[in-house]
Amino acid sequence: MALDGAFLHCLREELEDSLPDARVDKVHQPSREELIISMRTRAGTKKLYFSARANSPRVHFTDIPLENPASPPMFCMLLRKRLTGGRLIGIRQPGLERALYFDLDCVDELGDIVRLTLAVEIMGRHSNIILIDGDGMVVDAIKRVDLEMSSVRPVLPGLLYSPPPAESEKKDLSLCTPDELLASAMAGRDIPFSKALLGVSHGLSPLLCREVSHYATRGSDTTAHSLTEGEQDRARFFLARIKATFETGEGRTPYILYKGEGAPLDFSFLPIAQYGLSAVGREMESFSALLDAFYAQRDQAERTRQRAQDILRVLTNASERTARKLGHQREELARSGDREKYRIYGDLIHANMHAIPRGAGSAELVNYYDPDCALVTVPLDPSLSAAQNAQKYYKEYRKAQTAERVLAEQIAQGEEELAYFDTVFDALSRAVTLRELGELREELAAGGYLRLQRGKQKPPPPLGPMEFVSDDGFPILVGRNNMENDKLTLRTARGSDVWFHTKNIPGSHVVVLTSGRVPPDRTLEQAAVLAALHSKAAASRQVPVDYTEVRNVKKPSGAKPGMVIYETNRTAYVTPDPALAQRLRKKG
Repeated sequence: MALDGAFLHCLREELEDSLPDARVDKVHQPSREELIISMRTRAGTKKLYFSARANSPRVHFTDIPLENPASPPMFCMLLRKRLTGGRLIGIRQPGLERALYFDLDCVDELGDIVRLTLAVEIMGRHSNIILIDGDGMVVDAIKRVDLEMSSVRPVLPGLLYSPPPAESEKKDLSLCTPDELLASAMAGRDIPFSKALLGVSHGLSPLLCREVSHYATRGSDTTAHSLTEGEQDRARFFLARIKATFETGEGRTPYILYKGEGAPLDFSFLPIAQYGLSAVGREMESFSALLDAFYAQRDQAERTRQRAQDILRVLTNASERTARKLGHQREELARSGDREKYRIYGDLIHANMHAIPRGAGSAELVNYYDPDCALVTVPLDPSLSAAQNAQKYYKEYRKAQTAERVLAEQIAQGEEELAYFDTVFDALSRAVTLRELGELREELAAGGYLRLQRGKQKPPPPLGPMEFVSDDGFPILVGRNNMENDKLTLRTARGSDVWFHTKNIPGSHVVVLTSGRVPPDRTLEQAAVLAALHSKAAASRQVPVDYTEVRNVKKPSGAKPGMVIYETNRTAYVTPDPALAQRLRKKG
């Protein structure tokens, strides 16, 4: 993680410069470990985003809209009560500690001005957001830490707040000279210089330490003991440059690195050269915009995972149970395939009843079904007569014959159910908002897979399909889940509209509304791209997408939601394009 103490120092100055005389306007808590505080300034309202997640702790301004739960958590209610209307006095950071302290003057219940502090500790899995009163006592925290979790530093209401313990053996570049930090690194173990520097520095990330070594050793990252005088001079110069960058702002640049054209790789407050041509760097307009861009995709996936735990658990359990049941049924079906043996045994016994003595345990009989008329040993039940043994084998034959027919039906139903679970998993992977997750819960509840706790409030109306407009002006609708897919295809669309779906791949139903016109090839291609993008194959290339007129799409009786059959279709091969979807998305 590159959000080290030095980066946080630059970020703190950006926040402070943008919040003169700011007051707390609103407080929201979108999830268990996230907080948004709207700050009212003379230039308008700015949203401060706080995260105490283990994999993405941070604080910065954000423009990304986040959906709030119907009922705010207790910590959110507490902050609303204590902080609303409070004036921001300043933002503190001790040295290069990964912690910011927001001091606010607020009005208590008696109308007196009191000083409250919101501490934001950015320390991986130990990250936290803590409200502290004027006496230094913990009012509450977004993550309470009791004595069982930590006997060294509990964080509970009523306890005295103690800051995160400092690493006394490490040197803080804001409090020492580059010479002192370099000497400390060279006095350590005989390890690569980047690791030695990381081990003795406080507030510098692994990325920065590797960058110092890359600059000093020309990319060789030699051991700290073997640095030449020239390498030491270059290391000293680069450390001085880092110190000047976060202290005076000289050369300060919000800089983000991308791995080719893919996901964000890393970030810093100055340009990074160590990756060479394997990464692409980009300067951002602000540190907050940088963090928004870097964490947007990861946070969306994490929020969905947290909010969809019950759906994921139900789907996983039901899918595993159905798969196990299918395995047993297939084994039983394989055994029933040997049923002809029972009929032959019955026929042979029936033809040789006069030669089989009562009480015999087996009989060697001529198998007249065999071209060579070979002898076959037929097991018998000694307690039964020959006729009764024949009837027993006929019964086994009929039982196996019935089992084959029933098992074939049950296996087909099980395979259909597994395919349905795949479609729900796919819809869940693309769900972003609480309403989308709520509609998936409603779908699973309707199928008997999930039990919902119904409150007094009426459920919100359905979101409806996503709306796009092709470059030729044709509306394109994309279903969000199976229930919506059924409604879109079977009720909303007309017979002459064009229907799209990925071939044998779970995904959304996509419909081009033609209004009786013939859509051009460009519109058909764009609709196919949207179908591929909103499917399980969204990360693939050359995805097959079937398309046909809606009149050719039918839903079999008793089929699962979203399951249809179609005919007289054509197939297009397209590559999903998120940029195209964003451009075609209907505004407003």
